[in-house]
Amino acid sequence: MTREHIPISALQHWRICPRQCALIHLAGVWTENRLTAEGRALHDRVHRQEDESRAGVRRVTGLTLVSDTLGLIGQADVVEFREGAPPFPVEYKRGRPKNDGSDALQLCAQALCLEEMLGTAIPAGALFYGTIRRRKEISFDAGLRQQVTDTAAAIRAMLESETLPPVRECPHCTGCSLREYCRCALPVANYLTEILSE
Repeated sequence: MTREHIPISALQHWRICPRQCALIHLAGVWTENRLTAEGRALHDRVHRQEDESRAGVRRVTGLTLVSDTLGLIGQADVVEFREGAPPFPVEYKRGRPKNDGSDALQLCAQALCLEEMLGTAIPAGALFYGTIRRRKEISFDAGLRQQVTDTAAAIRAMLESETLPPVRECPHCTGCSLREYCRCALPVANYLTEILSE
């Protein structure tokens, strides 16, 4: 595979489940369930909103993000610009805060793209959770930034090797829209061949 930009969303997929990430971004497998449909609807609503300025804050939606350094591309749900303050990315999520760090990883990747695009440091952003209707502020410390770099490198290695990671049962499996495609019993090489030939 040639060096193409990796979707920022792939970082969250990888953190949740490397096999899920490979199914989506290597094998091109996708199907929706109620959870993914609700998440897509939330993002669509946010992106359809008009950019606005209110109380000294300019709010831009659906901003395209690119980092050539990290090889990432994506779209910010919202970036807030305040005079005299760094840009502040806000990522919308349908559910509740997770303990796996996947949402923070995705948000930090957005910030690193913005830093490269705008030439300015971005120390923090926020995750807005639809279920609790609240923001959770995230600081982009050195550890989280390194996780973005390492995760992007791991995904790129997987894509270039065209290797489907092994099955790993985890709590996310229950709600995964790709559960039926995971097919635990099928050997990885046979599975990838079958999926790519469909």
